[in-house]
Amino acid sequence: MTKYKNTYINRELSWLQFNARVLQEAADETVPLIERLRFLGIFSNNLDEFFKVRYATVKRIYDAGKGGKSELGGIKAGELLEEITQVVIEQQRESVEILNKIEQELESENIFIINETEIEGDHHDFIKNYFYQEISPALVVMMLDEDIALPELKDSAGYLTIKMSNSGGKDQYALIEISKSMERFIVLPNRGDANYIIMVDDVIRYCLDEIFNIFKYDSISSHMIKITRDGELDFDSDLSKSFVDKLSRSVKGRQSGDPVRFVHDKNIEPDTLSFLLERMEIDSKDSIIPGGRYHNRRDYMDFPSLGRTDLLYDRIKPLPVKGLSLQESIFTTIAEKDYLVYTPYHTFSYVVKFLREAALDPKVRTIKITIYRLAQISHVASSLINAAKNGKYVTVSIELRARFDEEANINYAEQMQDAGVNMLFGVPGLKVHSKMCVIEREENNKLKRYGFISTGNFNESTAKFYTDFTLLTANSKILKDINKVFNFLEVNYIVNRYKHIIASPHYTKTKLFSLIDKEIENAKNGKNAYIKLKMNSISSYKMVDKLYEASRAGVKIQMIVRGLCCLVPGVEGMSENIEIISIVDKFLEHTRLYVFSNNDNPLVYISSADWMTRNIEHRVEVSCPIYDEDMKQELQDLFDICWNDNVKARHINETQDNMYRRNNEQKVRAQFDTYNYYLKKLEG
Repeated sequence: MTKYKNTYINRELSWLQFNARVLQEAADETVPLIERLRFLGIFSNNLDEFFKVRYATVKRIYDAGKGGKSELGGIKAGELLEEITQVVIEQQRESVEILNKIEQELESENIFIINETEIEGDHHDFIKNYFYQEISPALVVMMLDEDIALPELKDSAGYLTIKMSNSGGKDQYALIEISKSMERFIVLPNRGDANYIIMVDDVIRYCLDEIFNIFKYDSISSHMIKITRDGELDFDSDLSKSFVDKLSRSVKGRQSGDPVRFVHDKNIEPDTLSFLLERMEIDSKDSIIPGGRYHNRRDYMDFPSLGRTDLLYDRIKPLPVKGLSLQESIFTTIAEKDYLVYTPYHTFSYVVKFLREAALDPKVRTIKITIYRLAQISHVASSLINAAKNGKYVTVSIELRARFDEEANINYAEQMQDAGVNMLFGVPGLKVHSKMCVIEREENNKLKRYGFISTGNFNESTAKFYTDFTLLTANSKILKDINKVFNFLEVNYIVNRYKHIIASPHYTKTKLFSLIDKEIENAKNGKNAYIKLKMNSISSYKMVDKLYEASRAGVKIQMIVRGLCCLVPGVEGMSENIEIISIVDKFLEHTRLYVFSNNDNPLVYISSADWMTRNIEHRVEVSCPIYDEDMKQELQDLFDICWNDNVKARHINETQDNMYRRNNEQKVRAQFDTYNYYLKKLEG
């Protein structure tokens, strides 16, 4: 293939542009005010994870003395680290401006976020009492002395750096940890119709004299800092330890990983900043970001609503699936036909109902399920434990290495294991990311299979705001293939053949290439040829190159990519037949959907896999065909609704400018129109 000037977009820079789209939501004045604050929190939380994982990975490449151009899409590791830092500095500056504007607009709504210099009247006594009762007992204060080793700072925790100046002596420094256990936003007593909120950081600032009253100083100042550490897990090689033990130790060790980002209040005194950087051994290749007065803005994700529903998105009532009742047997219903659940437009209760019914049904013999991320309080896990206690043979493949959920998954794994569940802890060298369940039920002296395959995690919490498809089916052909995947999880050296599903790591690339080749052949023969793809990310250069090949052959390709995208669309001679949009809105777009024209007899798949190298080659993933003709049409309708969005859709292009797609046609806001689509189906 001819190499163009920009054949690929660097994945790290593309991801930062995705996070810029999140920041656009915080800036969008049509978004309810408190929701805008929460988008700022999402932006900050995303950035924390980016530095823990992606920036840390690039830094490891740099530290190893490698250029990294082949791994990083044509840019050297050192240059990329510098470019990331510059992009993030600009985004942080923009986020502070957005926050200031939101706070001004909150004031017009009689909501005031005050700091320690603005405390008046009865708020003095309330705050002092709150400090002594709630904050002081939990406060961790560390004195910094040049003769004492610097204490290990926790990953992503906020710290107030304290400087006590004395004209007659040496400056003294201290750190105060802002514990994650503390409420970040403290709601103060109302004054008339006015609501007042103060951040815990400012309560601590207000009470500095009480904290340091044993010291003599002329002046005292405080500035926020935060350090982000490499989030990669390092496993030891002790063969006597179980995988769970090794993982538990590794998760704990993450808190002391190498620093990769240091964020500080831009107004911090230069001598204080130099003192900290020297003591923390932070160098020029660690990203040093000057920021605002407050860090850990991820906490804005939990900004109190204050009962102001008018400043929030209207909550939607999840709809029932037409023909599928929670009051009747799920198995009896899906024995007749397949059903599609599309959360959060439909209720996740159908999945829980399926598992609870399986746990109680005396005819059910076995339950097999994969788990990637569970809710904090999981009805899915409790149903599986219940099933084991009722004598079912329950097999759970749980991915203990689901990033940043390792500890929660270990805890649930131990609970299920104690209840007698047969636990599978992944496959060596592969993450199990597929979302599937199959049960065997005795009917007429034979075992009949029922199951579900999904694009998302079986998680009640995220199902409220992640869009995901779940196919409920009794199709024996599909479920026979799904059962083979479970056989592979139990006996890793057996590689099965699948007649219907597409499974990673052995067949996904080959099968997708075959489907794309068919479209290329049809285009060359003058037949209608198109591909429609919806996913979170695409970064596999092999898949990108294959789509470029299809574009040059005349295949029309429409792509909806929420996150990072390494493909450059719309380049003459390379990708002029490829269009890409990204939708960031009220819900997080998480569905993976593939549609191939197949000479106007569409092949439709839902999938757990994005088109990233890790999903295709290094994970266990499942893409499931949809055979029901009405459901195939439904999924194509849903794709088209998203594709026609002209309110929240942005163009993905070579310049990565995140321009909104705007036109003079009737407004289409995909997430709102999808809900209306299902309302009409219920009425029809």
